[in-house]
Amino acid sequence: MTFTIVARSEDGKYTGTAMATSSPAVGNRCAFVAANGAVAFQCVAEPRLGALGLRLLQLGYSAEKVVLELTDTDDASPLRQIGIVDEDGRAAAFTGEDNMKWCGHRLGKGYVAMGNIISSQNVVDAIAEEYEAGAGREFEDRLVRAIEAGRDAGGQLEGQTSASILTYGGNSYSRCDLRVDVHDEPIGELRRIYNWYQPLVPYYEERARNPGIGRYKDYLKRHGHKRDFGERPPVIR
Repeated sequence: MTFTIVARSEDGKYTGTAMATSSPAVGNRCAFVAANGAVAFQCVAEPRLGALGLRLLQLGYSAEKVVLELTDTDDASPLRQIGIVDEDGRAAAFTGEDNMKWCGHRLGKGYVAMGNIISSQNVVDAIAEEYEAGAGREFEDRLVRAIEAGRDAGGQLEGQTSASILTYGGNSYSRCDLRVDVHDEPIGELRRIYNWYQPLVPYYEERARNPGIGRYKDYLKRHGHKRDFGERPPVIR
């Protein structure tokens, strides 16, 4: 019920995943990312196995070895779909035989594109080709563009309800973690939120180490970014 890009940038600085699905809150249970690798677990997601996969990557296991470990110890692996990239940019994937059609994955240099219950293989191919074509773009923008391409190639047979992006740089905390849990067009909404938030990606990375950086509104103003903010509540007298 999901289509996804899992990737590590060519320079090794960034790792992340972006995805969309017909179910709600995909980012809550399917995306597992750290500075040195990423795991996407979908179709019938198992968050505990996703967390285990990430832990194995942190211990130095290769992407292919993690896939083998997760599938060998899981009786329900025919129902799973897994995409992994490790800290060296190696990619591996698994699509269980009980995934519903169309389902499958495509491996490339530093990335996995995959999907299940999607309109055709064109969706996965579009994700992969858009990601490859985006070399040189900001990493997060590349990921969003990839799932936009998957949507435009046909997306889910049932349509999309939720979407998310989760990325890490070199820190122990996320670089960008944005979610659209329920929406008529979640990928478009994710794009809107990402475009609004994008200038603040480096701000929040720095603020953890530099509390004196100041308020985010002042940061946006200093860098020439105009943003609309929520209205203040009415004063009750």
